[in-house]
Amino acid sequence: MLSEFQNALGSNAVLSDPNDMQPYLREWRGLFEGKALAVVRPSTTQQVSDAVKLACAHGLKIIPQGGNTGLVGGQMANDAENHIILSTDRLNAIRNLDSDGNSITAEAGVVLERIQQAASDADRFFPLSLGSQGSCQIGGNISSNAGGTGVLAYGNTRDLVLGLEVVLADGRIWNGLRALRKNNTGYDLKQLFIGAEGTLGLVTATTLKLFPKPKGRQVSFMGFDSPHAALATLNIAQGLAGSNLTGFELIPRIAIEFTSRHLEGARDPLETEHPWYAVVEISSGRSDAEAESLMAEAFEQAYEAGHINDAVLASSVAQQNAFWHLRHGISESQKPEGGSIKHDVSVPVSKMPDFILEVSTAVKSEIPGCRPVPFGHLGDGNIHFNVSQPIGADRAEYMAQWDQINAVVYDIVGAYGGSISAEHGIGRLKAKSMPDIKSDVELDMMRQVKKALDPDGVFNPGALLPPE
Repeated sequence: MLSEFQNALGSNAVLSDPNDMQPYLREWRGLFEGKALAVVRPSTTQQVSDAVKLACAHGLKIIPQGGNTGLVGGQMANDAENHIILSTDRLNAIRNLDSDGNSITAEAGVVLERIQQAASDADRFFPLSLGSQGSCQIGGNISSNAGGTGVLAYGNTRDLVLGLEVVLADGRIWNGLRALRKNNTGYDLKQLFIGAEGTLGLVTATTLKLFPKPKGRQVSFMGFDSPHAALATLNIAQGLAGSNLTGFELIPRIAIEFTSRHLEGARDPLETEHPWYAVVEISSGRSDAEAESLMAEAFEQAYEAGHINDAVLASSVAQQNAFWHLRHGISESQKPEGGSIKHDVSVPVSKMPDFILEVSTAVKSEIPGCRPVPFGHLGDGNIHFNVSQPIGADRAEYMAQWDQINAVVYDIVGAYGGSISAEHGIGRLKAKSMPDIKSDVELDMMRQVKKALDPDGVFNPGALLPPE
């Protein structure tokens, strides 16, 4: 069977030695232990099609995997006899960049940061930005409908996709790589595969929106007494800057302490400590001066209203990057602090401050000494509500309480009309919770779509949809 894959894809495209397979079976948070018969690495869309047809002929299940940066286990195989991982890391060509049409066509294995750089080199801007952008791949971003820090101004990945190329469960290739902004000719089929976590088909290429490159940018680091004060400042900044407000990231004091201890080059930008902080970014299509003027006015209005305690405006590009480095390093800096029970949740923006305070109180009551670390995208209502273990606690004993803490957090999310997955997806980690958050009608609709496109359950079994 493996020799058939080697004949179709090339001998170096099929990995079956445990040592060679290990990077594809190790999930960076250590929550899932991967198992697979082999890892196949096609380099063309036709080879993906050939691999899918071979897998179907041998009754194998396919686990699509991009950069292996997923946070809910959707990229992990768990069957050493019946599962193969289909890695997109060799589908790594940028096929076209149309600067006049503001679009770029890239294969699924192109690393996000490379797309950002290609756009910048063409005096254009691709706004999807997240902590793993140096290793995550655009196919995985699409399949998980990745969010990130640019959602406030530009939307989720779903809003950035113009077209897709997809290999279906029977090996057929659908070429939907259209760079059209308007195409009102029936069902928008690409939307089925965005956020589907590789359960309906395998994305092999995409055409994405680009934007004019901002001519100016200003980033500030602000200190607050409460998330309520941060939200009031967000509203002031949005009123002044509108869509030019391209970032507003909430950070608790404890995250500053973690990053200062464990993240190289990180330090508190403000002279005095504050309970809450925010990284705020304003961009301009005209000049740095305009961005700086808007930021200064936002600060003055919020300070005069009593919302801001202190702030510093970046005096250089290096300082701007340092502020963002601190924000992007929060998750990594939690690792040395021990076990962390993580949640990627969203509630209506106006309810976010009350939600954060209520959940923080609830989890500390459930596990005395635990350390809530709620941070993230205040402007779009998405908070990463992570809970670090008590100081000195046993990591394994603490992590065994994952479901217990989940129940506390998810109950409050539900009461606020929120979602238990804002941008990371469902994967294997949260699939068991789907019956609790989706109605029978919703689950039936999702299963009907799955049966229509993948009747034999070839793609990513165990991810997203719970067993019937």
